[in-house]
Amino acid sequence: MTLRLSTALRNNLAGTTGFAATFANGIIEIRTGTQPTTADAAVTGTLLGTVTLNSGAFTPGTATNGLTFAAASGGAVSKSGVWSMNGVAAGTAGWFRLKANALDDDSLSTTLPRLDGSIAVSGADLNLSNISIAIGAPTTIDSFTYTQPAN
Repeated sequence: MTLRLSTALRNNLAGTTGFAATFANGIIEIRTGTQPTTADAAVTGTLLGTVTLNSGAFTPGTATNGLTFAAASGGAVSKSGVWSMNGVAAGTAGWFRLKANALDDDSLSTTLPRLDGSIAVSGADLNLSNISIAIGAPTTIDSFTYTQPAN
């Protein structure tokens, strides 16, 4: 498991914004291949789909269909609502990028909050019941929790 936090996300966590507020109404992109060495880096792999609330259409800068979080408890925050996507390309999911609700052109950036992680059927940062994505096929994120370490 290899969660990678961007410089902007680390700054928000160290400041006053927090995780849930940073990513409120954001999206998750699911991609093929191996995740970049840092979350500041440009994306790699093919975009297989974009996870939104109820697979709805998303426009950066608006709250419509952006991902939502439940109230934090015990140092953790979990998804709220149905997080899902429909495949836009066929391939094997390898990694994800959680992105804030901002225009993000997927290039190198130290100012955009991002969280990258691995994808697998089990033992990854994000586990999917099926990592083979087909065009138009629905995929649902059943569980997503970010826990801030106590130490």
